[in-house]
Amino acid sequence: MATIQEVAKKAGVSVATVSRVLNKHTVVNAKTRAKVEKVIKELNYEPSMLGRNLRNSESKLLLVVIPSIANPFYTEIVDGIQETAISNGYHILLCETNSNPEREATYFGMIKNRMADGVICMDPAVNKQKLFELAEKYPIVQCSDYDKGSNIPYVTIDSELAAYHAVRHLIKIGHKRIAMINTDERILYARERRAGYERALKEFGIPLDEELIFHTMDIDFNDGQQAMRSLLEVKDVPTAAFAVSDVLAIGALKEINNNGLKVPNDIALIGFDKLSFSNMTYPALTTVAQPMFKMGSLAAAMLIQKIQGKKVENIVLEHELVLREST
Repeated sequence: MATIQEVAKKAGVSVATVSRVLNKHTVVNAKTRAKVEKVIKELNYEPSMLGRNLRNSESKLLLVVIPSIANPFYTEIVDGIQETAISNGYHILLCETNSNPEREATYFGMIKNRMADGVICMDPAVNKQKLFELAEKYPIVQCSDYDKGSNIPYVTIDSELAAYHAVRHLIKIGHKRIAMINTDERILYARERRAGYERALKEFGIPLDEELIFHTMDIDFNDGQQAMRSLLEVKDVPTAAFAVSDVLAIGALKEINNNGLKVPNDIALIGFDKLSFSNMTYPALTTVAQPMFKMGSLAAAMLIQKIQGKKVENIVLEHELVLREST
């Protein structure tokens, strides 16, 4: 592979001149530029992007922090991030924390050491204090989950309103015993979706029954199955259930089928996220759709703007209740 010194020697110019041509500096006259570009093409010279980025104090790398790569919710968001990043000359590094503080520290250290230019954080369980401290000096954007009152810009949906629309739909088609399969309410979206659930019940004069709210430890198929198993054991079994993720809802659907019950005749079911396989269940799952690809694309665009020193505003996207056979 040719070196920049070999290009300079063959073109009869200095290494600095070759560098100026590569960086499109206007101080190089047209004749010299054409001569250098011709030699670069003849020698098939490729400049070191790493060296150039280090000189410019840029890595052209964006960190995308997620709790688990196994959760399909993040797939489409990451696709949106990657497409926007690449189109703007950046690459992404997917950082799975798995709730491990040492991993968090490693990823945050990459930003401090200028090995990456910014962070898109989608991990709701990340150490908030360290994240806020990092955001005071380095570009960070939150995607999907976010923190109210922080100085970190975010792109998300209105989870409370989305949950309200889902539960209101169940009430309007005749259900009053409506269960909720929620996750850890230390997480903002879990609290917001519970607030939407309670808002719909209150609007229609349906008393809140804590026995019908099940909290899972994680967003996992088995957690959804366990949640429905417990709900089917209550004295007055619910006629409908709202789950805060499609993964939990599909686990619940499996348990309903295992007990010889039918959806939606015995129990109606609504999920959340509109994952790609949510319409492959039997029956197909009614769900709340988040514009996940758009969410990821906007998060990447916001982060790049922050890296460039521009001001960015929070974005709250629209959701959609997708009605299918499970209700």
